[in-house]
Amino acid sequence: MNNQRKSGSILIVDDERGQRDILKLILRKEGYDIVDVPGVGEALEQLDRREFDLILTDLKMQGQSGLDLLERVLSDDPQQCVILMTAHGSVDSAVEAMRMGAFDYLEKPLERDNLVLTLQRAFERIGLVRENRVLQKRVASTTPIPSMLGDHPRMAEVFRVVAKIAATTSTVLIVGESGTGKELVARAIHEGSQRRDNPFMAINCAAIPETLIESELFGHEKGSFTGAHARELGVFEAANGGTVFLDEIGEMNVSMQAKLLRAIQEKEVRRVGGRVNIPLDVRIISATNKELEQEIRRGSFREDLYYRLNVIRINLPPLRERGSDVKTLAEFFVKKYSLATGIDVEGISRPALKLLMNYSWPGNVRQLESVIERAVLMAESSVIEPGDLPAEITSTSLLAGVVPFDLPPEGIDMETLEKNLIIKAMERADWVIGKAAPLLGMSYKTLQYRLEKFAIERPDRRQRN
Repeated sequence: MNNQRKSGSILIVDDERGQRDILKLILRKEGYDIVDVPGVGEALEQLDRREFDLILTDLKMQGQSGLDLLERVLSDDPQQCVILMTAHGSVDSAVEAMRMGAFDYLEKPLERDNLVLTLQRAFERIGLVRENRVLQKRVASTTPIPSMLGDHPRMAEVFRVVAKIAATTSTVLIVGESGTGKELVARAIHEGSQRRDNPFMAINCAAIPETLIESELFGHEKGSFTGAHARELGVFEAANGGTVFLDEIGEMNVSMQAKLLRAIQEKEVRRVGGRVNIPLDVRIISATNKELEQEIRRGSFREDLYYRLNVIRINLPPLRERGSDVKTLAEFFVKKYSLATGIDVEGISRPALKLLMNYSWPGNVRQLESVIERAVLMAESSVIEPGDLPAEITSTSLLAGVVPFDLPPEGIDMETLEKNLIIKAMERADWVIGKAAPLLGMSYKTLQYRLEKFAIERPDRRQRN
């Protein structure tokens, strides 16, 4: 028996009287304030009278179900903590509950220790949310991502979401193209939470061989495989109390996805070759440049893991869709690399800035930073000029000079124009990329990217395909 009063209120909803009596006996001994009701209607009446810290509800009941109650409760208060109980243990119902916003689910028959531990975790989250309301307001009033700048409305929405969820413990899925700054957002979430004094561990799932990723994440015991000369902690153990960032989660193989799902659900890991389960407290933030919904349909990504990871989703827009931020970011990088290199570069000329604004940035913010770093190193004066920029950037200005017609009143489709120019250059160069690239003022790689982007192929090859 736990003699320490936990002073938390729980509403139990279950149409089986015996089950409610058992739960009341266990949880009152744990120090919780308990109210129990037999159905959804009675639960809603209780919620109209008073607030409860947590709702513990059965999934299958006569009349309305636990999912009905969950939907109704969260529509009124998205922060309400709800745990589902199910005797069926179906993945579909559990996944649906998590997708809708349930904190967790428990399978019947309930195990006392698992029940108590799950409630402890739930009340820890409730406490963090309450304690960090002031922090949320403070973070929301400032730029939440110091290393990312921008005034575009889509980035403002990213900042707003980061400020709102930083203090929670919910899993986060960050989706965006390569180079958009997914790890920066993950670090901002970590720095805005109470975990900021604990480790932030980042791992690129695409960069680790399939045979080693389990050891990297969960650690291994001495002698567990060839080369395991000593016990090694995995990323999860090393980040205990902090945050684990799983970049390129879409590249993880299905077998490892099942092990990751278990670690998330059980809040514990077992080292490779080990026999002991190690309890952990980590927040998981994952990122991908893939459409995981499509990967699920292909069978290469687990649907249940997806819903575990996708509790909170942040969509990062590509730089080409937030063109107004190019100037802000470019000027920031000029200052950064001017200080880093000791080269006195004060800004960017209007013609150079115009070129930067007109470029499509397939490599996103990472490419822009690389371009500005190079420009600072190449600058002949205190201001970056067009000549300091690489060919793939300046080639956009060449298009305007070679088009022999005025802009029509209805406007033009730039992508169609660019595609037609590339086709003409490739035809003139007999479809040799190395010869066509100089005609367009592009590098070999840039033209190769454009050919793939527009699905341009040599006619005879297209006919064969």
